[in-house]
Amino acid sequence: MKYLATFIVLFVVYLFLAGFTVYELILGGIVSAALTVILVKYVNFSIDWQFPIKLVKFIFIYLPVFIWKLLLANLDVAKRVLSPKIPLNPGIVKIKTNLQGDFGKLALANSITLTPGTLSIDVEGDSLYIHTVDVKGKNEEENRERISEPFEKILGGIFK
Repeated sequence: MKYLATFIVLFVVYLFLAGFTVYELILGGIVSAALTVILVKYVNFSIDWQFPIKLVKFIFIYLPVFIWKLLLANLDVAKRVLSPKIPLNPGIVKIKTNLQGDFGKLALANSITLTPGTLSIDVEGDSLYIHTVDVKGKNEEENRERISEPFEKILGGIFK
């Protein structure tokens, strides 16, 4: 099953990069088959049958929330830049996350970094260190609610 899954992924990626002519289909099949034989020996992965469900959650639930938060953060930073007195209260905050997997923590840290005004600095165990241009929370829980919770709720249902 690993051989088939690897072949399909490599073949689809090849076709998106190369095109859909007859020659590209043949060459893509040969290249994908050769790479499949090589890669499956060195890469250990398991197939998650819930992937299509998680992909739908990611596209239709997470992305709209991320885009909305991105828009709000851009407006906030633009307001700060355009105001005569730039209102800043910069600082580094520690946020504890409930996400267990490394990929989930990576997605959370990147989501936080991609929203203007925040930057993920480090991940240490189950904590993220975030630099923000405006520290509004008085404690770790308030900062978590403001910065990571909207993303983390959805990412928890997508990543382990």
